[in-house]
Amino acid sequence: MSSAAAPLFVVIAGPAGSGKSTLCERLAAAGLGFSRVITTTTRAPRPGEVNGVHYHFLSPAEFDTRLAAGEFLEWAWVHGERRYGTLAASVLEPLARGQNLVANLDVQGVASVRQAVERFPQLRRSLVTVFIMLDQDQLVTRIRQRGQDDEAEIQRRMTTAQAELKESGKFDHLIHSGTREEDFAALLKIVESAKNRMQGQER
Repeated sequence: MSSAAAPLFVVIAGPAGSGKSTLCERLAAAGLGFSRVITTTTRAPRPGEVNGVHYHFLSPAEFDTRLAAGEFLEWAWVHGERRYGTLAASVLEPLARGQNLVANLDVQGVASVRQAVERFPQLRRSLVTVFIMLDQDQLVTRIRQRGQDDEAEIQRRMTTAQAELKESGKFDHLIHSGTREEDFAALLKIVESAKNRMQGQER
């Protein structure tokens, strides 16, 4: 019998404006032993960004080489200009050290991580997927409140959101979004439930 349950890899997805990034940041800062997964990008570092801390910065050629070697759990083009992805080592190595992890991915990325479980079976026990549900009015209001998008971009995001919402049934847990505090409380309940499940498996 192990004295400690296996660590958790909590992956949060949801439409733009659902607050998934904020939930990741709050969980990592909550003193519960969670760290954010360090993802990989082909874009250049911005001022103040440190390689291996904010992102793993790779050249397009390096990204191609590691992609061909099957080293990514998931990856995607962003705006057709640069690529972002999650290296398997960025997840598996911290998990092997007993580190709980949290990541914010889109539904395509989560689908890729689920498929990667076949290649990396050690992920199966740790992976917990969470989807943030919003209705259309909530979504439009939140996107407009951010003040970052024109009407054409808002409509594009809404179209994407409708496709994402159709994937929600594939997730382990749903959070029906309310206030920020309600959403975080719901996430903490999910984490506690997952920890209890892990401990039950360890017995």
